Amino acid sequence: MTFSIIIPTYNRLDELKELIPSIEAQGFIKDNIELVIIDDGSTDGTRKYINALESPVHIIYYLQENQGPGPARNKGMAMATGDIFLFVDSDCMLPSQYLRQIVQSQETHDYDAFGGPDTYHPSFSPLLKAINYSMTSFIGTGGTRGTTKSIAKYYPRSFNMGMKRSVFERIGGFNGLRHGQDMDYSARIYEAGFKVGLIPSAYVYHKRRTSLWRFFKQIHNWGVTRINLANLHPQMLKPIHLAPAFLVLSALLVTLFSLFIYPSYSILIVEAIVLCLIYIFILVQSYLEYKSFHVALLSIVTLTTQIIAYAIGTLNGIWQKWILRKSIAVGITKNYYE
Repeated sequence: MTFSIIIPTYNRLDELKELIPSIEAQGFIKDNIELVIIDDGSTDGTRKYINALESPVHIIYYLQENQGPGPARNKGMAMATGDIFLFVDSDCMLPSQYLRQIVQSQETHDYDAFGGPDTYHPSFSPLLKAINYSMTSFIGTGGTRGTTKSIAKYYPRSFNMGMKRSVFERIGGFNGLRHGQDMDYSARIYEAGFKVGLIPSAYVYHKRRTSLWRFFKQIHNWGVTRINLANLHPQMLKPIHLAPAFLVLSALLVTLFSLFIYPSYSILIVEAIVLCLIYIFILVQSYLEYKSFHVALLSIVTLTTQIIAYAIGTLNGIWQKWILRKSIAVGITKNYYE
């Protein structure tokens, strides 16, 4: 079983300097690993760093004009020689047992395609840990990103996703969506009849966005993307995906009704009490997980940001796709990474 670890990157040199050593430290035979780095037009010295790197792992490096992560992953698959393709985002790090967990799972289940969860590293900042809470807690995402207690079907995502070479040879590469092309790819894998599974023990440390504004933009675009995905695969739009938009709209309408249409402070008080109870639950759950009051307080902020951003993104996608009848709903593109 040989592995091709495919990493698309764009001006993420600092992250690669953390990810590559974690790959080199895998408790696995180095001859079984190749690292395929597709540089999507970086200008931060990535090429110079990779060319000068002396690594025990075989590295294939390719520099292309900026085209986005989908084409970069497709190029990586075309260049890869391994039996198993593994996709890892550049803002991740791998635990030392990562590959062994995949090997053990494959020996038992022999999945055609699979994925694993993401989590935090102890060295992460309080904000990154709070974002991790928002993205991995059941109250935040319903377990859809990689737990055995998910309220929706599991779709492997490109931050931690693997598949046999035969999958690529049969269904081809990722589509042209700027966001959500990994979810579309997972749906196509299911539709082709391949065996897909979750490997809970094969987790990655995922940094995600490093500021609240970047986090907001990312989640907003995921809300837009959900509507695009629903157009391609109707089964991928469930009530849970519309829940944030429903909650935000309901809270806004109740507040406006209570203030202007039929003034009633009692309704506002009830609304405030419910919100406080939810925030207390988040505070306690996050504190028990991270043992930090700072992280727990930030978790309230990040989860609120996540729900509002996803709600606005979903409504934006609905407006563009279902009202304006655009072929593709577009999210935030200007200064997306800033």
